[in-house]
Amino acid sequence: MKSKHLILSILAVCLLISCYGGGGGPPSSPAMNMVLNAPKDFPNKDASAQNDDGVSHAQQGHWDVSAEHFRKAIATDPNLAEAHFNLALALDEMGKHPEATEEFKKAKELAPNNPKIAENEILKKHLGM
Repeated sequence: MKSKHLILSILAVCLLISCYGGGGGPPSSPAMNMVLNAPKDFPNKDASAQNDDGVSHAQQGHWDVSAEHFRKAIATDPNLAEAHFNLALALDEMGKHPEATEEFKKAKELAPNNPKIAENEILKKHLGM
């Protein structure tokens, strides 16, 4: 009888874990898959590295940490459009919409022919397109 209760308890725990994922991580956001690595040929490797570190954090939902990396990338090289775009996504996720709009504008200005930036739906909403 005790073994039957043990088996039922184990099954109940397994069911709970499968229902709730067991990870307890941050909820997934579409923006997590929109962040962009720096172009491989971008000349400023320090800015590229900061941006790409920010991408790693953003993909884990660590928007505040990622934003700091994107800001450092921009401070190192303000012409890295991907860093402006990524910072805008992070700011949007954190509810800082006016700041996000400014970063989206800068990203689009720097990379008007990059469809991953110029055609992004979140950017379009911020810029009223």
